[in-house]
Amino acid sequence: MKHTQIQPRHSTSGFTLVEMILVLAIVALLVGAAVVNFGGVLEGGKKTTSKGHISGIISALRAYEVDNMFLPTTQQGLSALVEKPSGRPAPQSWSAKLKKLPIDPWGNPYHYRRPGTKDKGGFDVYSAGPDGVPDNADDIGSWDI
Repeated sequence: MKHTQIQPRHSTSGFTLVEMILVLAIVALLVGAAVVNFGGVLEGGKKTTSKGHISGIISALRAYEVDNMFLPTTQQGLSALVEKPSGRPAPQSWSAKLKKLPIDPWGNPYHYRRPGTKDKGGFDVYSAGPDGVPDNADDIGSWDI
C-alpha cells in the first residue's frame, strides 16, 4: 500500500490591512452622519417637550382663573401657581395648581406675560428656546400650540 502525503493548503484569502482601514473609515463616516441626524431629532424632541410643558401651564392658569376669577399678573408670574400669591387677596380655599414649575428642556424657566404680546386679550407663556434669550425668533410659546 502506497501512502500519499497530503500537503496542507495555504489559504490566501482574507483582508489586507488597507482594506480593513478603508472599511473602518467608511463605518466611521456613516456613524458620524447618523449622529448629526440624530441631533436634529433630539432638538425636535426638546421643542415637543416644551410645548407639552406649556400646555400644562396653560391648564393650571385656567384652573387658577376659575378659582380666583382673575389671572396672575405679570409681576406675580407663574409662581402664583405653586405658592399663595401676595398683593391680591387669595381665597381661603387657595391651593397650588402645580407641584413645582417646570424648567424648559434647555434648563431655563418659562416666561409669563399678561396681557400677552402675541395674545393681546389674554396671556403669553413661553420658553426662550435653544438660545435662552427671550423675545426672539426661536421662542416656543402658547401661540405655537
